[in-house]
Amino acid sequence: MKLRLMTYNVHRCVGGDRRLDVERVAEVISAHEPDVVALQELDVGRLRTGHVDQAHRLAELLKMGFHFHPAMTVEEELYGDAILTHLPEKLIKSGPLPFYRAVPGLEPRGALWVEVMVAGTPVQIINTHLGLIPQEQKRQAAALVGEAWMSSDRWKAPGVLLGDFNATPYSATYRLLKAAARDAQSLAAGWAKAPTATFPSTFPFMRIDHVFLTKGLKTLNVFSPYDALARVASDHLPLVVDLEIEG
Repeated sequence: MKLRLMTYNVHRCVGGDRRLDVERVAEVISAHEPDVVALQELDVGRLRTGHVDQAHRLAELLKMGFHFHPAMTVEEELYGDAILTHLPEKLIKSGPLPFYRAVPGLEPRGALWVEVMVAGTPVQIINTHLGLIPQEQKRQAAALVGEAWMSSDRWKAPGVLLGDFNATPYSATYRLLKAAARDAQSLAAGWAKAPTATFPSTFPFMRIDHVFLTKGLKTLNVFSPYDALARVASDHLPLVVDLEIEG
């Protein structure tokens, strides 16, 4: 059984040309026909992006179901992450990640956990967007691999943790996560080619968007579209990973 995943920080659908364009982001996603899309940095009902519910609008354009988790709420304005899919699915959990109070003004962070059915096999998927400060990231990553999330009784292989981790493969945060699950872009997951960077979209040299896999999943292909549309639609490129669900 095959499964195509995409993780994509859409930068509130504001592109490198500073133009707000939800339809353009949908076009980038649609071109690669993912089964499951993990999105970060979505605005819902915010003044700065015209009060559009970006999660709902993207799901509508892509003809997918969706779940949204607001990591940040300011009165009626929401900002956070979503999982979109055309597969049968159910929400398992959404919630905040630890807040690092030593540095004032940091953006709240959260995670969203959905179970999708792939030809009768349940696959667990957690989407997240970690903070920018290393001490903050490590606390959030530790929470994700802990009892509330990936060490929960409900977390059963096969499972995927993906998103924008703001952490390179040289970071302590990445090492903590890799100890709990395999990087899809590694030999351990069956991928022998050079890893793909996604940030910044105009000249990607940083690998901060990741896909981590449990047992029962094997990487078949990894790519990031680098056409003119993808380069301008957001400050990140999408990361697309094709998986085989091993039986």
